Amino acid sequence: MIAKLLPILSLLIGTGAGVAAGMFLTDPNPESHEAFVEEVETHADKSAESEFVKLNNQFVVPLVKNDKVAALVVLSLGLEVEQGMAETVYQREPKLRDGFLRVLFDQAVMGTFDGAFTRVERLDALRAALLEEARAQIGDSVRTVLITDIARQDT
Repeated sequence: MIAKLLPILSLLIGTGAGVAAGMFLTDPNPESHEAFVEEVETHADKSAESEFVKLNNQFVVPLVKNDKVAALVVLSLGLEVEQGMAETVYQREPKLRDGFLRVLFDQAVMGTFDGAFTRVERLDALRAALLEEARAQIGDSVRTVLITDIARQDT
């Protein structure tokens, strides 16, 4: 008899827990949901007007400790730019790469690539510094810098 009631009891407990979790996690302010949906739609509209440019070659950054190369960081970068700006990016790529290398070397000296270098805070700071350089070289048509690959090889 108890064996027959156990599945029903489990079902009732699970359903009750699901309803309670739904009530607990529901946003009491429905306006915030509307604002979130509006923000997502705005971003989607901007993304539709964007194009993505992958920079041709990887960036190699040596990490120097005690006057010796202790590790190498290899990155692949791309840019999200306004529609129609890809050709401009490719025309200015040599100067952009030079500026990006300067930023990456500075970041290496500051310790950005030491330890847990893939932490969100570190990558966000790196993206911000690269974005500032990209906008200095190309202008405000650059929306964001994309880190498409990153790896560190200790020597």
